[in-house]
Amino acid sequence: MENRRKYHQEFASSTSFHGVHNIVQTQSKTRKVLWLSVVAGCLAIVVWQIYSRFIYYFSWPTTTTVVVQYVENVKFPAVTFCNLNRFQAHAVSNLKVIFFIWNIVSGVLQKFAVEDKYSQELNDFLLGNQNFSIKDFTRKNGFYLNSSTLLECEFFGKPCYPQDFEHVFTEYGNCFTFNHNDLPARRVSLSGRGLHLLFDVQQEQFTDEPALGHTDAGITFVIHSPKELPRFDGLGLLTPVGMHAQVAIRQLKSIIQEYPWGECKPDIKLQYHKIYSTNGCLRECKARYIQDWCGCLPFVLPGNGIECDLLKFYNCVYPAVYDIEIKGLCTVGTHNSTCPAPCEEMDYPTTVTYSSFGGEKAIKYLSAKLKKSPEYIRQNLVRIDIKYHDLSYKITQQQKALTISELLADVGGQLGLFCGASMITIIELLEYIFTNFCWMCIFLLLKAPEMPQWNNPSQNQPTHKEKEKGIQEC
Repeated sequence: MENRRKYHQEFASSTSFHGVHNIVQTQSKTRKVLWLSVVAGCLAIVVWQIYSRFIYYFSWPTTTTVVVQYVENVKFPAVTFCNLNRFQAHAVSNLKVIFFIWNIVSGVLQKFAVEDKYSQELNDFLLGNQNFSIKDFTRKNGFYLNSSTLLECEFFGKPCYPQDFEHVFTEYGNCFTFNHNDLPARRVSLSGRGLHLLFDVQQEQFTDEPALGHTDAGITFVIHSPKELPRFDGLGLLTPVGMHAQVAIRQLKSIIQEYPWGECKPDIKLQYHKIYSTNGCLRECKARYIQDWCGCLPFVLPGNGIECDLLKFYNCVYPAVYDIEIKGLCTVGTHNSTCPAPCEEMDYPTTVTYSSFGGEKAIKYLSAKLKKSPEYIRQNLVRIDIKYHDLSYKITQQQKALTISELLADVGGQLGLFCGASMITIIELLEYIFTNFCWMCIFLLLKAPEMPQWNNPSQNQPTHKEKEKGIQEC
């Protein structure tokens, strides 16, 4: 016990935990109470501060920084163009139901409500045209891109041609993507230069069904990363006929933290897309469920399954898409959804200005050049100019507001400010606690009474003869 008391005194006098030795060494009771109050108060403040820092850390806080980088040249994005009038008039003049069929097909990408008044007409068509392929029909009789529909094309002062565009199916039928393969040479080194196009929508040859809500004429387009598929849902830009659209774009790169700080999950990979995107993930998710339920795969979704025919589209695929949305089988956004937010995303914010297409002299010039009437030019031609606003790109980065090292620095700062403690002090305290634990174990062993020895009756009990012998000896 005497050694234990000496150990306590030596620890209190030599510890680096400030204030403790003042309590032990001072002879005045008033000073003892004062220093005890000071040490207890500082210790309470330290505990409260450290507790609040840990609570803040486990709330996973983030900050967002915005950085603008100016460069000498910047990559040009991909641009996908579609005609608002999807099919050739001569192919659908006696087949109005084809519009409704395509809306059912494109409903895989964008939900479309089936109206009961078309059900009987659709059923009659499906029963009489079981070998009809909407994919082949759209590819053959939909909007096409050649020298008659693409009148002018220029990229950074050099001509471009219909062969530079790649065909892709969207909810608008046949669409065509420029710069789909992200060629390294396709960079813009001067702001104000970019892609200049002149389209002829040919309203007389292409048409759509106004009864289904398609009443506009012109070109719709979307600007996206060359490594991603075009997405028109809420992102498409529209240029009506007789108009000149000047589009100024900026490049915006967003970096999102992984869970739990952000909503991204970096380990997710897509099977049929080069980079991860929520749109690509959503398409692959729908493709998996539809292939499991219907045994086939819509041609507008990625995969290698058997292509669905029209009967499968109407009887199985469309109800399956409805169930997917109602039951939330393919969700987007948060970390626990099917398709969380990407860790890196490239967007192209745009500013669009419109003007009427051409003045009187320009109309006369084009009329003589194209051998078309001025009225035809105003009713069919669309000019689109797409260029960078300036040679810069913006990075929006989500960062951890408090890292592990910063948390340890905060804890160490609070300990040092109020108690003068450090990591050495913590080790001293741990050593002190361990030594006292050993003392307690020793005292318990010394004070423990002797345990009675319980003998095994079968081995140590005397036999009957031994009892008799013992009795005789007594």
